[in-house]
Amino acid sequence: MTQSLGKPEVIVYVVSDAAGDTGELVVRAAIAQFHPISAEIRRAPFVSDESALIRITELAKVSQAIVLYTLVLPQLREAMKRLAEEHQIAAIDLLGPFIETLEHQTGRKSRQEPGLNHVLDADYFRKVEAVEFAVKYDDARDTSGVLKADIVLVGVSRTSKTPLSMYLAHQKFKVANVPLVPELKPPDELFKLPKNKIIGLTINTAYLNVIRKERLKALGLPNTASYATTDRIEQELRYADEVMKKLDCVVIDVSHRAVEETASLIMEYVRGQ
Repeated sequence: MTQSLGKPEVIVYVVSDAAGDTGELVVRAAIAQFHPISAEIRRAPFVSDESALIRITELAKVSQAIVLYTLVLPQLREAMKRLAEEHQIAAIDLLGPFIETLEHQTGRKSRQEPGLNHVLDADYFRKVEAVEFAVKYDDARDTSGVLKADIVLVGVSRTSKTPLSMYLAHQKFKVANVPLVPELKPPDELFKLPKNKIIGLTINTAYLNVIRKERLKALGLPNTASYATTDRIEQELRYADEVMKKLDCVVIDVSHRAVEETASLIMEYVRGQ
């Protein structure tokens, strides 16, 4: 949930007859275009009758909220539309118009079954397996995962290896990641891999300095620790660069890049092999 310490500028109710993931993703994408903005997302999932919609509508009116709904069942969509008009609240139907257009275009009726995009199919289980893999082989806890992975990420600390592993796992890639530390010899398994399975991650010294200081602050430690000094960072980056050259792997600079952007570059590279 996106919140500020004071009263939020915008409150959005995400109403769904399933989990509401789709609606929340759309809201977050829209809010990101107004950064910085104080917003609060209130999810109302698994709505099954009009009485629930009445309660949500009343709450939305009191808080002057926007309602975004992803209701598959037409009777619920119609009820939500009517209630929004009666209470004079801003309400956006995210799925209805497109479902109706598809019905018109194809001449077929929709299945009207909420939650179909979360059906437990083979795709779903591949994703779960990939997530479990990423957790098990995070930070080279078990180096045997290097040889089993679809992608192996290497880089110094705080180059987004773990977040990238999890993001790519949700795209069904089995990812292992290996930290590169001057005092530790890289696992032998790394040098047995085809180079196109390895992705090196590098970063700007000044940017990493800021990130590491923030990390130390979050841990309640002084930002003068050697972990965040420029000299130490430069030493680590030089070492990582040497290892990546030996591996002859592709290297991506993650400085000022969102995890999603870096992941997109990685997937584009991997799928192009």
